[in-house]
Amino acid sequence: MAVKVAEEWLNICGGCEVTILDIGEPLLDLLPELNFVHMPVLMDHKYFGQTGEKEEMEIPEADVGIISGGVRNEKEKHVAEEMRKKCKTLIALGSCACYGGIPAMANMFPLEALYEKVYRGCKTTDAADTPQENLPPLLDRVYAVDEVVPVDVNIPGCPTNPDLVVKALTALLKGESFEIPERSVCDECPVKREKKASGGEIKRTLESMEFDQSKPWDQTRCYMEQGYLCLGPVTLAGCGHKEGNGDGVTVPRCIKGYMPCRGCFGPIRKGANPLVDMMSAISSIGLDAKQVPDRRALLNRYIGGQNRLRPLPTRPK
Repeated sequence: MAVKVAEEWLNICGGCEVTILDIGEPLLDLLPELNFVHMPVLMDHKYFGQTGEKEEMEIPEADVGIISGGVRNEKEKHVAEEMRKKCKTLIALGSCACYGGIPAMANMFPLEALYEKVYRGCKTTDAADTPQENLPPLLDRVYAVDEVVPVDVNIPGCPTNPDLVVKALTALLKGESFEIPERSVCDECPVKREKKASGGEIKRTLESMEFDQSKPWDQTRCYMEQGYLCLGPVTLAGCGHKEGNGDGVTVPRCIKGYMPCRGCFGPIRKGANPLVDMMSAISSIGLDAKQVPDRRALLNRYIGGQNRLRPLPTRPK
């Protein structure tokens, strides 16, 4: 009997849904064993009946539920709660669901300050009252899914690695547990490390990086040792793919694109503080951590939920 799957997207861009399609041929092997009973991105299933005739939200019961996106408003909170009620196992898919994602950077500001900026203080917008008619009210901040309902499996990433989705679904089909090992991006990264910076300056990520695509990865110098801020030391591994036909070295996704890790897979372990740990990693190779601009936002870019980002106390004048 096929396993019933329900999927929902909340405060999200839709990239994690594309990740499911990016699974490619392995998805064809999985599909006969899966029965998608609810997935707004693919099927027209209304919350309150197809003609709006029902009084209560209706999401079909499922063996596995997948939620992408964080929780920003009352409607999304209601949907997350209904998914938890109807699904035996609940997966948080992507960094927005796991940690709040990019939208949770708004948690650095009080809600009223955001309203003031967008609807009344923006130079390119005519001042207006906060919209309220036929719109669900915003919550006080952006929440990760596990702050609203219990979550059984977390698969982070922005977007996540399609291979992880396959592994998670395959494990659940077999009745096995699924967890991503607590390893850092640096643990998987094949570049050459000398554990010292080549200069004292931290460079902007947009500056040209020195690399030679004709050389193997073990002859490419570690990006952070070149002076580029790379969050590999404090970020969970899992984004990488094996080179060649699957028999080569594993290269993290951003590194393969000759870009430093941006931290989208979140902390290596629950309760870790990437901001503090990253300051230590930067200093350990001789760079000046004080040169990192807007440290609080930059090092918590994808993980502002779970109270990692919140308004700073107002300083007395």
